[in-house]
Amino acid sequence: MASGSTTSGSTCEFGRIDVVRPKGKHEATIVWLHGLGNDGSSYQNIFLHPSLFKFSNFNMQIKWICPTAPTRPVAIVGGFNCTAWFDVGELTEDGPDDFEGLDASAAHVANLLTIEPADVKLGIGGFGFGAALALYSATCFARGQYENGNAYPVNLSAIFGLRAWLPGSSYVRSKIEGSQEARRRASSLPMLLSHGKYNEKVPYEVAEQAYHQLVQAGFRRVLFKTNEEFSHNHILEEMDDVCNWLKTQGF
Repeated sequence: MASGSTTSGSTCEFGRIDVVRPKGKHEATIVWLHGLGNDGSSYQNIFLHPSLFKFSNFNMQIKWICPTAPTRPVAIVGGFNCTAWFDVGELTEDGPDDFEGLDASAAHVANLLTIEPADVKLGIGGFGFGAALALYSATCFARGQYENGNAYPVNLSAIFGLRAWLPGSSYVRSKIEGSQEARRRASSLPMLLSHGKYNEKVPYEVAEQAYHQLVQAGFRRVLFKTNEEFSHNHILEEMDDVCNWLKTQGF
């Protein structure tokens, strides 16, 4: 299944959406967002066959939605065309943010959740670029709107990111602290950030800075987990930690 989103006169064509349906009662739905150059189907087997990966607390009553990002030129890899949720040139606070791409992708993800049953918990998680989009979605949820001013339509119960950074980090605090409702939503949202100490692609300092910026902006329930031995691509080893954390949040 494919879909398109239009913002500011341009069209983003999103790729296939892979879904792993819950076994038993449907308790929660999580959108999993892949990293740069990947696709949703790459993670489908993890959620289909968790016993193969020896996850100890995997909840089979969670529905996992694994969308695929549009293919676009990405500045940080020299303008090469690859699947990416948004464009980025550098992972610094002073670098320009692709809010058009971020809003289009965050809206695509939120729209997938708007059709879920009203009695299930909703969450967003991801890896790398996907983790960054998950964090951006958290700020949109807190503010109640995207950067373009359109309303954010879903009530999130959890956000997690492996190898994340925070897009729009220099503006987050000022846009949340001025609104009592935004502060309330930010302070109530559980978040997990997990990062390898010696990550070769997303520097540890970038993730640590994202954690501090989120806390300073009013996100009070952020857990920052440091993994001393994991490099950038140690995803499976950390998914068990994610499953354990989700269980503590009622997922």
